[in-house]
Amino acid sequence: MSIVNRLHHTRYRVSDLPKTVEFYQKVLGLEEVRRNKSPRGSELVFLKAPQSEELIEICYYPSSGSVQVQEDLTHLGFEVDSLEEFGKHIESLGIEFSDGPTYKETGGGFAFIDAPEGYEVELIERPKDIIG
Repeated sequence: MSIVNRLHHTRYRVSDLPKTVEFYQKVLGLEEVRRNKSPRGSELVFLKAPQSEELIEICYYPSSGSVQVQEDLTHLGFEVDSLEEFGKHIESLGIEFSDGPTYKETGGGFAFIDAPEGYEVELIERPKDIIG
């Protein structure tokens, strides 16, 4: 028997809900799955990547104060087909990689961009010969 079955979602609290949701949709191509208000009054938006089941919960709860993200505290990692093509996409939106891309000798690589609240987003290109 397993204790848990699978990861369901990860929550990030933000100070600017519309700007953050727009970033994840426009820059990363995530889709909004649902939106609701919690019993305590938080505004919640659930997003997901096209080929994932796991959700990202974006939480706006202004009575808890503004969000202050510490450097290198946490990040979300997303797989991309090509860091080069992703770089062209973000460049067309006026965004630059905050770190990288860094390519590995074995193929693939990784890079980072910053989300509106200061959370890092890692982009991972897997080596072409690795499946899954």
